[in-house]
Amino acid sequence: MDTAHLVFLFLAIGLIAFLYSSVGHAGASGYIATMTLFGLAPAVIRPTALVLNILVASIGAFQFWRAGYFSWKLFWPFALLSIPAAYVGGYLQPSAAVLRILIGIVLVFSAGRLLFRRTDPRQTFTPSRPMAISVGAGLGFLAGLTGTGGGIFLTPLLLFCQWAHIRQAAAVSALFIWVNSIAGLVGYFTKVHSIPSLGLILSAAAIIGGAIGSHLGSRRFAVRVISVCLATVLLIAGIKLIFTR
Repeated sequence: MDTAHLVFLFLAIGLIAFLYSSVGHAGASGYIATMTLFGLAPAVIRPTALVLNILVASIGAFQFWRAGYFSWKLFWPFALLSIPAAYVGGYLQPSAAVLRILIGIVLVFSAGRLLFRRTDPRQTFTPSRPMAISVGAGLGFLAGLTGTGGGIFLTPLLLFCQWAHIRQAAAVSALFIWVNSIAGLVGYFTKVHSIPSLGLILSAAAIIGGAIGSHLGSRRFAVRVISVCLATVLLIAGIKLIFTR
């Protein structure tokens, strides 16, 4: 990648981190979509997205914890088996074609999640521990395999099942993303023994964008407009991945 493309990618990653952190996410699907549109290989995209996800999720998790929205009681059953499952997912190295399709499906799902944001549930119910543990394991495996933190799936699930309010779901998902991104990256490193240098280069952009976005918070922005714009990018990139041969 030449210098001009690298600069544009750096700025794009910073913008994605800023937008996602302002609405309570770490941005893995956005990073994947952006790097896909820049023509990077899935083998480079997955670990790089995990690195960036860890950085931004750590900022978001701290912000939500400090604001008092985090619930350990809700978090730990989902996280219990998700961490080893994310490690296994990160360790596995599927073929490029399979990985392209998997990541493409994640992006399309993420676009749908952003387009159809649910309102805050009127009342919430505590999920059974076996249910939460099983769901967490599945999401953790998918997180490690595709290079996402799993939060893009956990947040809508918590809201759809009325297990949490929006801010509480965001707080739990932020830490869920963080622990599973770390586990997925460790699993990947155990297998490959290297991390693309691109992840280190783009880290500064993610930190700056994530810090500013999480500080300002979603209440200062037209969240619906941001969601539609991000969903459009995700949808284009997802379709590109699924149908590219």
